[in-house]
Amino acid sequence: MIIANTLADGFVVFLTKDHGWTNDIAAGAVAETDAQAEALLAAAKQGEQNNEVIDPYLIPIEVEDGLRKPTKYREYIRAMGPSVPIPS
Repeated sequence: MIIANTLADGFVVFLTKDHGWTNDIAAGAVAETDAQAEALLAAAKQGEQNNEVIDPYLIPIEVEDGLRKPTKYREYIRAMGPSVPIPS
């Protein structure tokens, strides 16, 4: 998958199959091959050139109980939210 931040507000987003951006990890495009990953990254870099997002990059994911989860802790926090409760 491709993860990035929107340029306008800094929110975490994922590249979709139609090369748009979504904050829903379940709606993001998943590359099954190296060639697909390269194509997604090229599309994401075009989004960066168009000032839509900043710093797009590939992240590995796994599917657990039907849910996509980044395998690296940093991206897990970026995609799923803080690792500690937020005081109300």
